[in-house]
Amino acid sequence: MISFKRQLALTIGSVAVLLACLSILPVWWLAREQAEDKLVAVAVAESRNLLRQEGLRPEGPQALLQAQAATRALAGGFFDIAEIYTPVGALMAENSTAVGKSLERDLPPHITPNYQQPYYESRRLPGDRWIVRLFIPLHTDHQALQAYLEGVRLIPAWQRSQIDREAWRIALLVAVAILLCGAALYPAMVRVYASAQRKTREVLESHISMMEALGRAIARRDSDDGTHNYRVAWISATLAEEVGLHGRRMQELIAGSFLHDVGKIGIPDAILLKPGRLNDEEMNIMRTHVSMGEDIVTGAGWLDGGKTVVAAHHEKWDGSGYPRGLAGEDIPLVARIFAIADVFDALCARRPYKEPMALEDAVRVLNEEAGKHFDPHLVKVFNGLAQHIHRTIVNASEREARALLEVMMRKHFAV
Repeated sequence: MISFKRQLALTIGSVAVLLACLSILPVWWLAREQAEDKLVAVAVAESRNLLRQEGLRPEGPQALLQAQAATRALAGGFFDIAEIYTPVGALMAENSTAVGKSLERDLPPHITPNYQQPYYESRRLPGDRWIVRLFIPLHTDHQALQAYLEGVRLIPAWQRSQIDREAWRIALLVAVAILLCGAALYPAMVRVYASAQRKTREVLESHISMMEALGRAIARRDSDDGTHNYRVAWISATLAEEVGLHGRRMQELIAGSFLHDVGKIGIPDAILLKPGRLNDEEMNIMRTHVSMGEDIVTGAGWLDGGKTVVAAHHEKWDGSGYPRGLAGEDIPLVARIFAIADVFDALCARRPYKEPMALEDAVRVLNEEAGKHFDPHLVKVFNGLAQHIHRTIVNASEREARALLEVMMRKHFAV
């Protein structure tokens, strides 16, 4: 849990910092664009108000004088260059400040106006000069086109600085907001993870309970206490860890090892509990527990993964096993691992009808069967683990064996 929290904090923190850094320039640019739009909107509104106050009428004997008066007022107020054109695009009047005159030679050629909505151009002129050029159609109260107003404004250094500062302030506020969102997201994600962990533990408990229910049913029919299932599942997982098995295949091995004999639930008591040796007909019936076990676990949700072990746990390396007579590496690895665990536990465990075999003797039997019953490589690996396995679980009680298997399951079922 602590490791997950640290990893989650690093992940969320890294993503938040990356997003904050990536957002700064785009937000700064958008803020500047919005500042330009606002500046232009104010200029458009104020220019129209001023022209209404001036009583501009681009027709009649006083039209030219009114247009000249309007451009003088505009050039001295909002613009450095102000021009008014008739509805057909003829220049009526123009006026410039001293600054405007210095801008004229660097402006693009004028195009005959023909537009219905106001718009603007933002340009950079030589000498790091920033201008805004506005194009404003003027309409009567009845929305008839009256004239065109075009104005150029050099954005002064103080205003440029103000716009830049405001844009950077907004960009930094957005970056801080992103970082705060990441900080707020962390505890929420921790709570979600804790809830998921709790539900995962509940699911794992239900898996164990389901296995135990089937395992106990089989054990009761086979006159066993069920500890064998816990032991062979743990022994199989221990050997599998040593050969690098993990993930889904490890999960399948644990489930299959615990339920390897689930098909025996369908074997008649007269055969299953017969104290003496089975005859050929009885042995054939006994061997059907493999196919019945496959049928039981197939499609049974999480337990379905165990069918590989259930189906092949009586196959032998030399091909003399059943039911399919598989040989060598054609036998699934999980089944080859289980075969060693199953026989080792059978040799070392105390049963009503036999005493436990000493560790040295059990290991000798496994090595004698290497290349016949067992995968020779897996037997060599098991030799290095045999003493630890024997000491840990062979004489464990059912409660102790269950606890050992639960720890193994928590490790490999990501709980």
